[in-house]
Amino acid sequence: MAEVPSPLHIAVLMGGWSAERAVSLSSGAGIADALESLGHRVTRIDMDRDVAARLAEAAPDLVFNALHGSPGEDGSIQGLMDIMGLRYTHSGLATSVIAIDKVLTKQALVPHGVPMPGGRIVATEDLYTADPLPRPYVLKPVNEGSSVGVAIVTAEGNYGNPISREAKGPWQEFDELLAEPYIRGRELTTAVLGERALGVTELRPKSGWYDYDAKYTDGLTDHIFPAPVPDEISEACMALALHAHQLLGCKGCSRADFRWDDERGVDGLFLLEVNTQPGMTPLSLVPEQARHLGISYPELVQAIVDEALKEQV
Repeated sequence: MAEVPSPLHIAVLMGGWSAERAVSLSSGAGIADALESLGHRVTRIDMDRDVAARLAEAAPDLVFNALHGSPGEDGSIQGLMDIMGLRYTHSGLATSVIAIDKVLTKQALVPHGVPMPGGRIVATEDLYTADPLPRPYVLKPVNEGSSVGVAIVTAEGNYGNPISREAKGPWQEFDELLAEPYIRGRELTTAVLGERALGVTELRPKSGWYDYDAKYTDGLTDHIFPAPVPDEISEACMALALHAHQLLGCKGCSRADFRWDDERGVDGLFLLEVNTQPGMTPLSLVPEQARHLGISYPELVQAIVDEALKEQV
């Protein structure tokens, strides 16, 4: 592959201390290798508490933010880099604060016609007394990604009724959780790069549901692209993903995750969340969709860099 016209010094920020550290390290390694193959000079930074000093010492032209979860995806590192006057990839502070928070995301998107599941915040202690919603329902942390800490509570499940304090689940880790109605059906996802929705992938876990292990363990989930869904569903996913990307003010690339109740047609399509810094691992969905469209991994990485070099808001 030909070298880029203007090679840059790019710091790839990865790792950190979130529950998604391993995924971030994998994403960051792939990104760094791709940038070097394009002719850029790369400084790899495994984020620790001295991140500001490491970034100041590196003094890069651009930071490629390959972090996942907090504090790399929730506005914290974005605010730090804003203060330091550094340019960086992906979304800025305000967008990151909203998109990592599932309640704020609903408040930002639902009034503009984006269908999302209902739900409410529930104190963990209250779960041990009574269900917050009719079963089946979903419990998830308000601000974690990659299906970290998600539980599906069914009438037949082994969590107890009401939920037992001893049962393993997110209630043992979080003081508050978001309770949402469970949407039966199929798992769909759409990547957005710049101002373009790339397509729709259907995710079919070979057992259980699309949890953290199913996302990041090779062979546990079939990725079907393009998704075998009616044209109106594919078009709706792409339109909603791009609309959400724009409403939230996302930059670079994002990925919108959907559930589709295929017994209800387009009325059964619901956006679950928008990932402002989607994974870039060998199993990740954004590079997979890009590849199907003839965009190589290094070309995808360069496109994200190009987006970041535009005026950052």
